[in-house]
Amino acid sequence: MTTRRTFLAAAAAGTAFAGTTRTFRYSEIETRIARRDFRGITKEDLGTPALMVDRALLERNLSHMSGHCRDTGISLRAHCKIHKSVDIAQRQVALGSLGICCATIAECELMVGAGIRNVLHTCQPAGKNKIWRAVELAAQDPTFMVVADDPLTVDLLDQAAAARRIKMTLLPDIYAGLTRHGMAPGDPGVALAKRIDSSKNLRLGGLMAYSGVASHTHGWETRREQSRKDVTPMIETAAACRKAGLNTAILTGGSTGTYNIDGEIGLTELQAGSFVFMDTAYMKIGGKSDATRYGDFQPSLTVLTTVISRNHPNQATIDAGNKAMLRPTDQVKDRPDMVIENQGAEYGILRWKDGDELKLGQRLELYTSNLDMTTNCYDRYYVCDGENVVDVWPIMGRSGAVQR
Repeated sequence: MTTRRTFLAAAAAGTAFAGTTRTFRYSEIETRIARRDFRGITKEDLGTPALMVDRALLERNLSHMSGHCRDTGISLRAHCKIHKSVDIAQRQVALGSLGICCATIAECELMVGAGIRNVLHTCQPAGKNKIWRAVELAAQDPTFMVVADDPLTVDLLDQAAAARRIKMTLLPDIYAGLTRHGMAPGDPGVALAKRIDSSKNLRLGGLMAYSGVASHTHGWETRREQSRKDVTPMIETAAACRKAGLNTAILTGGSTGTYNIDGEIGLTELQAGSFVFMDTAYMKIGGKSDATRYGDFQPSLTVLTTVISRNHPNQATIDAGNKAMLRPTDQVKDRPDMVIENQGAEYGILRWKDGDELKLGQRLELYTSNLDMTTNCYDRYYVCDGENVVDVWPIMGRSGAVQR
């Protein structure tokens, strides 16, 4: 039976793993994180799998998008569905984002509760629960806005706002290529805008059209044409609304993939979100100046994982599996030669033909394939300068229905 004394004796004799010659208590790391004392904490101190944010690359991405918007005249209302982090949202607002976009009502509650104004809920609220939660947010913050693609939603929001004795801002959600949402452009879209405008307890804020198909279209010129095809009907609907005397101050949509396209089509603001972190799917779509790689923004998010078994040549087992949303399309940082395989809930496999062998206990970092799903598996980001942890940011909690 191994005791602490025999373990330390073995370590002193050189038979233990590197880094185990001194007592380590994980609870002490957690205590220091709780009091925000990060001195001396490194990636090696962390449990895995865990989410790492490269602070320098994140700041570069935020600055690049901010500069683009400033130089081209298009505004940014950054989408938080990727990061679900108040810390990151506050940094985006400080760099000029008009506000924040949210996909769920719980994300809206998180952002409004943190004092962020001009939050736009980009998914139509439906059902008693979400209708009333949206109205309560509008009562708490008059700058809060929602979208709708159905006259019934307009009527229900109008009734709820009347009962709450407030007036809230609503934008018609216009179809732009994704059949999951959106009122038809043209006359139906104008009719929906008129319905909002004539409601006693609602105000028309503009229009939204999100071209999700265009966002990941490969090739910048092809992506440009797809975005133009999808978004132009909304722009034409907006023109018809203006002709009818309706407010179209906000024309919102766009994505990370089309951020340098949408301004020329006529959008007044972007809802880009993935640019903060980037993933392997986006990195492959090609940029305006490089058809092979989309390098406008750098991959600042990685999943830290540990090699937990090394019994076969050119193969290693890691502790990031299905629960960590591991996918074969993920990539190993600094090891593009490696192939990734799923092996179960807690296991992943790395394979390679040539190159250095991996050691038991070695740490590796993975570029993820889908940011939304990856961040949804974790409760915090470890913000790093190199190997040093310099901050920890909570990710919006997922326990209980109120967080959905």
